[in-house]
Amino acid sequence: MTSETEAGGSGGDSGDADTPDVAALAARDWRAALAVTRELTGPITDAIIRTHGDRGQRAIEAVSELRVKQYRDFTVVVGHNEEHVVEDGGCDCADAAYNLDPDDPDERCWHALAVDIAERVGAVDHHDMWYSEVREFL
Repeated sequence: MTSETEAGGSGGDSGDADTPDVAALAARDWRAALAVTRELTGPITDAIIRTHGDRGQRAIEAVSELRVKQYRDFTVVVGHNEEHVVEDGGCDCADAAYNLDPDDPDERCWHALAVDIAERVGAVDHHDMWYSEVREFL
């Protein structure tokens, strides 16, 4: 059972009563911790890497390099060699298609993880155009 303090409500004697323990929250659910902090803190970064390994590290790098692009029709993550469309939590990359269980939220490709992170920290690069228009130039 989650206490009010853990859920972000009042109930603590020290610090801001409405601020949950981010490290504890990150250890349980890094997505929830990011929703609260809206920034990649050390404990959240550690939790992402601990949960997702190299995929988590690559996702964090993509977010820090502003490689998550939102178009009118798709969200795209720019890789070093190609771009991948991420839609409804799924990705068109080979890793997602062949190596991961789509029903397990802890098994996500780094592109989908990057979108999860970027949306929560406000690091999505928005473009008011259709991705198909961009693809014509690539």
